[in-house]
Amino acid sequence: MAEKRITKEDELRKVPLFSKLSKKNLAEIARIADVLERPAGEVLVNEDALSFEFVMILEGQAKAEQCGKLLGRLSQNDFFGEVGLIARRPSPATVTAETTVRLLVVEPRYFYDLLEQAPDLWKEIAIALCDYIPSTCDFPLEMETARVTR
Repeated sequence: MAEKRITKEDELRKVPLFSKLSKKNLAEIARIADVLERPAGEVLVNEDALSFEFVMILEGQAKAEQCGKLLGRLSQNDFFGEVGLIARRPSPATVTAETTVRLLVVEPRYFYDLLEQAPDLWKEIAIALCDYIPSTCDFPLEMETARVTR
């Protein structure tokens, strides 16, 4: 039997911010998302940087540090940058690839253009945020990630 191919939509559906979007809006976000590969040792985002990309790790492992202190490790299906993408806030942590990583990246310029073209998308994201923000309360406030290995 043929193995089911995982799509960008399948990956994005795992993210609380995007999990409740309509198929149409999820497909639009998938359309603007890029899959990139980065080598071990590359800094994916610097603490306090004004980098508003949303990044999901598809393969590999990265570490998140704040003020040089390890906050946790990120791996498949973990993500960061979701609050920066929506609220345009600086990164609370430095994230560095520990292995070669494959990433799903949504750049803000395309995301904001999409929001202007699809106002119903903004409403769906606002509703998802209402569910998502309380669910992050058991994580360090400095870290805006889906899961942190302690």
